[in-house]
Amino acid sequence: MNKPIKRKHCLCAAAYFQLLLLIILPCLSSATVNIYSAREEALIKPVLDKFSQKTGIKTQLLTASADALLERLSLEGKDSPADLIITIDAGRLYRAKQSGLLQSIESKTLEKTIPAQYRDSDMQWFGLSLRARVIVVVKEKISPIMNFRYESLADKQWHNRLCIRSSDNIYNQSLVASMIHANGEAKTFEWLKGLVQNFARKPTGGDRDQILAAHGGLCDVAVVNTYYLAGMFHSANEAQQTAAQSMQVIWPNQQDRGTHVNVSGAGVTRVAKNKQDAIKLLEFLVSKEAQNWYSDANNEYPVRTDLKPNATLTSWGEFKADTLPLNQLGKLNADAVKLMDKAGWQ
Repeated sequence: MNKPIKRKHCLCAAAYFQLLLLIILPCLSSATVNIYSAREEALIKPVLDKFSQKTGIKTQLLTASADALLERLSLEGKDSPADLIITIDAGRLYRAKQSGLLQSIESKTLEKTIPAQYRDSDMQWFGLSLRARVIVVVKEKISPIMNFRYESLADKQWHNRLCIRSSDNIYNQSLVASMIHANGEAKTFEWLKGLVQNFARKPTGGDRDQILAAHGGLCDVAVVNTYYLAGMFHSANEAQQTAAQSMQVIWPNQQDRGTHVNVSGAGVTRVAKNKQDAIKLLEFLVSKEAQNWYSDANNEYPVRTDLKPNATLTSWGEFKADTLPLNQLGKLNADAVKLMDKAGWQ
């Protein structure tokens, strides 16, 4: 009689433990947020590791160019493993939204922490860090300039003296989109024609190349993003350090709308399998810890208003930023590209 009773108790115990495992294992197993990132691994992986250490949530990172990632997300459709996409420039974030690649989320933390102009009104994408598109001049050649404006770059005094990237660069497209918003298409087209006439050479290379060209005497003024210039200050390459130190930063349009700013940002994909943990990651990326890391490691301005940037950025002084809602950069991108092509900006 004892054996059957004993066997029955064993079966009941086994069933109990199986049920217990079904309840506990999901809690113990570490979730994974799959991330498509247009930022280089070195510029994002350390802060993802900090997130995993704090939360136990793993991350899986795939890096590629922004346009390639947007195309991949579109082609993969509902089968995409991506939970989160991180990319550069509000124009691309807007494009991702318009292509139906993102979804709206609810987060009081993101809504409270990120200023309204740096996030999507439908809570589909969020700016994580800021960079300004500034004008730099060679100190030895040009005296300090007060009250300089982007519009001034088309003045005849800068004929054959300007270095800038090509028109297919998203940073320049967004700058022109901001000009359209401020001045209208007709005035922006006239400005673009004057700007092209002032090119010292055919647009080539990235922002660092414009700074090197100015330092090398090919031009006297260049248009660049702040984080490229700051990165050159900290570069192990002595030539880049020297070139950066020879530049003076000018904050355009301080007497009117302010200097053009843009973001690196992110959004939860429409087909995210791990939505809640992706939101947790977004919220971590705007924490003070993560924002300070962004500023120190990537030379970008925090999107939070209660934090100061790193020492290099601080040394250039405070500036008034354009308060244009950044979704306008995406809405006006096609118009900007059309005008740039029409003006002969290659």
